[in-house]
Amino acid sequence: MKRSSTLFLQLVIILIGIAAVALMLWEPQIEGRNAHATTFQVYFNDPFLAYAYIASIPFFVALYHAFKVLGYAAQNKVFSQPAVKALRTIKYCAISIIGFVVVGELFIVLGSSDDRAGGVFIGILITFGSIVIATAAALFEQILQNAVDIKSENDLTV
Repeated sequence: MKRSSTLFLQLVIILIGIAAVALMLWEPQIEGRNAHATTFQVYFNDPFLAYAYIASIPFFVALYHAFKVLGYAAQNKVFSQPAVKALRTIKYCAISIIGFVVVGELFIVLGSSDDRAGGVFIGILITFGSIVIATAAALFEQILQNAVDIKSENDLTV
């Protein structure tokens, strides 16, 4: 892969991470029920918000590993065991995001809120995206693992 392409994609990953952090810090303050709340009330009196922050950790771990995979591609080391391990981590992060979303959806549905439709729809979208990412990462992991195995067999016979 061209170095410029990987640098561009790495920049996109960094921008996605910055945008996600900015949204996570900004959105709770403009939410309807927090319109007149203090910063302490917004961030420390809402267990769902704390849960959302904890659930976002796998997302940022996956972004970091995607950044690493692009770094391996830039160095022509994509057919290596560390790249396979990074893809496996991305797959596990996507699966854990699905688990966090399912628990969050239960929290929304079983809660006392009268506006569940938006939260449930966003959860479905996040779950669908995570399923796509987990499937793609598993597929690429398997392809790269096969390539690494073939490469190691060829290195042994030479």
